[in-house]
Amino acid sequence: MGPQLDVVGIGNAIVDAVAQADDALLADEDLSKGSMTLIDAARAEALRPRMGHAVEVCGGSAANTMVGVARLGGVAGYVGKVRDDEVGAVFRRDIQDAGVDFSTPAAADGAATARCLVFVTPDAQRTMTTYLGACVELGPADIDPDFIARARLLYMEGYLWDPPAAKEAFRKALGIAHAAGGRVCLSLSDPFCVDRHRAELRDLVANHVDVLFANEDEAMSLYEVADFDTALAAARADCAIAALTRSAKGSVVAGDGGVHAIEAAPVAQVVDTTGAGDLYAAGFLLGLARGFTLDRCGRLAALTAGEIVGHYGARPEADIAPFVEASRHPL
Repeated sequence: MGPQLDVVGIGNAIVDAVAQADDALLADEDLSKGSMTLIDAARAEALRPRMGHAVEVCGGSAANTMVGVARLGGVAGYVGKVRDDEVGAVFRRDIQDAGVDFSTPAAADGAATARCLVFVTPDAQRTMTTYLGACVELGPADIDPDFIARARLLYMEGYLWDPPAAKEAFRKALGIAHAAGGRVCLSLSDPFCVDRHRAELRDLVANHVDVLFANEDEAMSLYEVADFDTALAAARADCAIAALTRSAKGSVVAGDGGVHAIEAAPVAQVVDTTGAGDLYAAGFLLGLARGFTLDRCGRLAALTAGEIVGHYGARPEADIAPFVEASRHPL
């Protein structure tokens, strides 16, 4: 068995292309502002030139989170499926250069590597069009038992609950993680994803998940309630730890018999919300892997999320490693 990992994430391996856009472009392309729309390969090829200059990096929710863990000084691994094409090579090179252990074999045939085209308008809203491509082919055969067993924490994005094979891959992985003494963490990812799979996700959260990440809308959707406090109470009953984000209101972390209200980190200007939830999870997971108290985990998460919203893209621009020490103190 190899060295221990703080966190292993499993997710949709996607190359993100992020560019500034205006409302006129969204209207011209019939894109619903602030939404995530699934598209096919032809639509992706047609939209990409409309973006002009774009920053291209490895992406997908769990990949963003694992890069954040590594940038904080943690030891992170990743499981995701790419094709042996040019875009797949971009993903592999970028995530490995970021310090994340990624060795899932590339597919030799089938759909191309997934990509997400992110249009960011001046009001900091992100409009995403996603071609899932090869990542939906992730399956149980891609789960290396030794790799999963080496992690203190296993982290999954809720989007994996769409492809049936990926769902089975995660079921296999969570069994391995629990058998090895690790904790299983789930991000609900998107309220529409919750709507599609509510019954299964409710069962997963109640019976297999140790740490739940969700924003306010996702939590209320999961439990079909109209207010945050009721959703929080339900999450507390289901999971050992729940970390629920509330945008500018900060977050609420429940666990170990207590509830902690965490303020949002001060931000001079919100430029782009892309990746805020992913980097919140990165900070929280790193803290949890290192044995921090839950309120300190929440403060570290708030600091990492705050850095992301101050610029375009889902990759930290500043050195975020000092946030680990800064999280000892109130925000």
